[in-house]
Amino acid sequence: MSFGPLDILLIIVGISILVIVHESGHYLAARAFKMRVLRYSIGFGPTLFKYQPKGSPTVFQVAAIPFLAYVQIAGMNPHEDVDPKDPGLFGNKSVFARVVTIAAGPFANYLCASLLVFLIGLSGWPQLWLRVLTPDDPRATATASGPMVVGDVLEGVAQDAGVVPGDVFVEANGRAIRDVRDLIEVTAPRGGQVTTYVIERDGERRTFEMTPALGADGVGRIGVAAEPVYVQFELGEAAESAITFPWRLTVMQLEGMAKMVRDADTSQIGGPVAMGKMIGDAAQSGPTDFFAVLALLSTALGLFNLLPLPALDGGRLGFLGFELITRRRANEKLEAIVHTVGIVFLLCVIVLVTIRDIFGGPSAPEEAATPSTSTSTASPSTNAPSTNAPNTGAPSTDAPSTGAPNANANANAPSPTDTSMQAATE
Repeated sequence: MSFGPLDILLIIVGISILVIVHESGHYLAARAFKMRVLRYSIGFGPTLFKYQPKGSPTVFQVAAIPFLAYVQIAGMNPHEDVDPKDPGLFGNKSVFARVVTIAAGPFANYLCASLLVFLIGLSGWPQLWLRVLTPDDPRATATASGPMVVGDVLEGVAQDAGVVPGDVFVEANGRAIRDVRDLIEVTAPRGGQVTTYVIERDGERRTFEMTPALGADGVGRIGVAAEPVYVQFELGEAAESAITFPWRLTVMQLEGMAKMVRDADTSQIGGPVAMGKMIGDAAQSGPTDFFAVLALLSTALGLFNLLPLPALDGGRLGFLGFELITRRRANEKLEAIVHTVGIVFLLCVIVLVTIRDIFGGPSAPEEAATPSTSTSTASPSTNAPSTNAPNTGAPSTDAPSTGAPNANANANAPSPTDTSMQAATE
């Protein structure tokens, strides 16, 4: 799937939203505790625009590389030349103030995800997302009723025959087609057999001779997906989902990370390129899928940054936990070295997975036995307030696809997809 200028713009906007939310969490918490914030940068590299309000110590800037961001708080770099008695320094604040400031970034991402989930619930969740997030909800597996309108044409039989999105299947093998289930029931047992399909296009009926591909499971498939089905929530349900959905996504992500470590399998790790493709694909599916993916990525971002790894928010919280327990601070220079090594390591991972994404990284499997396929995701990551360089990190999950039930499939709902950590940068 190729991306046009609008899709590329939406990819940049989507990533920027997550970056801004994360860094704004750090910034607002730091200012609430009267810490001096020297710089708030959206993007990294050459500065395109900057502004410093009168009387403010903070320079707000937009830089050339939109995938990075950072907040620079005075006193976080042990090599800074500062007055040790300066009350505006990060290190001169209480442990509580420093913990809240560091944790505010991930918290902001979870808050953003909850808000997006609430709004999506009111407008209507894509049914395939519900099959993963609420598999016990009857609405998650209910088959769409009404005309079988083609929403997408997959590579294969139907595409070769000339079927296009917007076509309406009205008859197959002499049987009237009322909905997607009828089409599946006719197509599934006719693998390898020439079958006559009648399609309505622009008010005219056309006849197509197609031979459904016979899968290893003996099921016939022609490769068309119905227009997506959306399930609208009541106000109370939307509010409940705003709390439960991010939590369920978090559990899925942790299970995916554990599986990746257990299997020593890095095939699902992706970088900024994979992340951009995920957002771009969702943008082409419509605004609901676009914001659903942002909710997914924002949750992943919050979780990953809480992992106890050097250079991430979780790593910095670990040092603060040490201080809270022992009543003495860790060596500032040692901590700075640990985080620097962590940044270098994460940057190396990002470079490697980005190269793999560009020159033949892993692609999402197309599981013809289910109504949807899982799409590998990656998300941007923003971490603890930095000093002179941006922090890096890399959350991600495998999300439900943004398509709809398809004639490649049987009527079974998919099981929750695997989740996995993927590398990206702020």
